[in-house]
Amino acid sequence: MPTSTDELTVTRDDGAGRYEIHVGDVLAGFTLFQPTPNGELIFPHTEIDPAFSGRGLGKVLVSEALADVARRGERIIPLCPFVRRYLRENHVEGLDVDWSVAGGRDDQAGR
Repeated sequence: MPTSTDELTVTRDDGAGRYEIHVGDVLAGFTLFQPTPNGELIFPHTEIDPAFSGRGLGKVLVSEALADVARRGERIIPLCPFVRRYLRENHVEGLDVDWSVAGGRDDQAGR
């Protein structure tokens, strides 16, 4: 099993429709995205391998994924509860979020 000093990398795999987080060369988790016909990305699910739980990898993964989406100028629909919670608690500079399709914004902060 990778150690805590192994490098974390987050990559986008358009073919699989997901962002992946690796610890060293081991896949530790992913967050799925599904493009819509009008170019938005639906984020329906995030999963971290139980062997890596408690290390904060979900937060690292979603943070890097959403920052990449913002840099690309894409708009997201956050259906995944983990992604929704992350967005309620963190600002992602330049990220365009469609809360109306996602069932409405859960917070009052206006993110």
